[in-house]
Parts: sequence; structure tokens; C-alpha cells
Amino acid sequence: MPDTIRVFAGDCTITFEGDRTRTHRGHVAVVVKPDRTTLVHDTDGYQPVAWLTRPDALTVETGGTSPTQRTAGDREGRSPSSNRDSPGDSEVQSASSRSSGLREEAADEGFGIVARTGEQVLRVVSNRVAGRAEYPVSAAGVPVGTDPGTGEPLVRAGGDVVGVDSDARYPLPRGASVTDESCSSCGLPVIRADAGATVEVCLDRSCESLDDAVRERFDREWTCPECGSDLRIIRRGGRLLAGCDAYPDCETAFAIPAGVVDGGCDCGLPTVETDRGRRCLDGTCAAFTD
Repeated sequence: MPDTIRVFAGDCTITFEGDRTRTHRGHVAVVVKPDRTTLVHDTDGYQPVAWLTRPDALTVETGGTSPTQRTAGDREGRSPSSNRDSPGDSEVQSASSRSSGLREEAADEGFGIVARTGEQVLRVVSNRVAGRAEYPVSAAGVPVGTDPGTGEPLVRAGGDVVGVDSDARYPLPRGASVTDESCSSCGLPVIRADAGATVEVCLDRSCESLDDAVRERFDREWTCPECGSDLRIIRRGGRLLAGCDAYPDCETAFAIPAGVVDGGCDCGLPTVETDRGRRCLDGTCAAFTD
């Protein structure tokens, strides 16, 4: 299921303690993101009145305790290490909100929020509450297709392709692109990646392996410059390597760069054209480092 984002609205007192203490009061909307980032927005512009990005700790208290008690409780050593609601909280969730993924809470119950990183502390205490709600939220990215099994939209966000309605996540090799083609086996998008050669494989590595495609092209293609054994295409420590077949007696190994083999180096290894220029498979080769 997607993460959720929480929104708290009302007349609030906002205090930020850092290099100096600043206090504001007004009708605001407080946004708490899944990574604990807390943003306090008022009526003006795009910049929050106060915020704390990815705080080390976050406490959210709602319910019967007064704002003063909540603030004092935080000072008295209540652990802010997790997002929590007090046991006495009263939450109202309608049938329609359950089906839509929206959780609405009683608007007349106060709330207190404390976000903390080192000496920086952001406190928001409600004076009058307009409302509280919780909404599903996902990464937003460039649309690249749909999951053929569920119809779920897929987007490219950073170095991954992710589903907007679930936890589905497909890591992309560095420099890879998502094509308009679909996998003939599972229907997911096909990706294009440079890993010694340009290969096209299924987005889902469990369906079609990038490693297998590179192995088919380059396994035993080159020899180890240290001992003369074949270099095998292997994955070790999360990296795709051309590693010596004599391992562990010979530990020589070279990471396969995101590029295309375009010739041979004086050292006997191949040269690779990458987005950073031409280089030897051995990144320390004197022919390219001198």
C-alpha cells in the first residue's frame, strides 16, 4: 500500500527553536510527510512559515490532553522517536473515507506536533482545530506504462520505476531508459541499458535478467591481466563485474561501466565509451589516467 501524508489544519501556535527562537500564530495547514518532514503553510506564497526536513524524531499527539500538557510532556522526556497517537485518541473514519484511502479525524480534538533534529525543534500546538485527515501518497514521476496484471500506473521516479498504488518498485541500472516496448513474457515495459553493450531486457529482473544478457555477450571474452585466466561476468556486492575465473586465488575484478565496448586498450582489456568519455575497463589503467 502507498505511504500516507497527514494534514492538520487550524489556529495554531508554531515555535521553532534553533539558532534563535521564533514564534508565530495563525490559521495554518501542517503537512507531515512519510519521511517525517514537517511543513507549516499559511496563506502567503509557496514557502512554509516553518519547517523541518526529515527530522530525527517526530511526535504527533491528538486527543484529550491539553496543548500545555503535550508540550510539557515532551519537555519531560517523552520519547519522540516515532510517530504516535496517544492511547486516548478518538478518530472518526467514515465508510466512504475507508474505501477512498482517506482517513478523517474529529475536528474538535486538539493536536500537538514536535519535530526534532539535534538542537532544532519545531513545535505546533493547536488552539482551535479546523480538521485533520490522512491521504495516500506515492512518488510522482514520469509515466512509463502500466502493470499488465493490475492496471496500476507505473512512473519513473529517480532511479526506479514505481507503482503509484502499491509498493511495487523496479530499480533501474545507471543510465537506463524505459522504452515504449512491452515484455513478450509478462507485459511490463522493456528497458534499454548500456552495460558493455546496449541491451534491451524486461523491467522486472526476475523475468529477464540484465546480468544474463551481459553474460551471454561477454563471459570469457577477456583474460585476466594478472594471471591470464578468463574473466567471468558475475555479480558481487551488488555490482556487475568481470571477475577472474581463478578467484579466490586471484581477486582481480573490474566493474562493468555504463557504456559500450568500442575497442581494445594497450593493456589488453577493452575500452568503453561512456557518458563521461572513453576509458579502459580497468579504471586505474595508466593509458587513461596519465
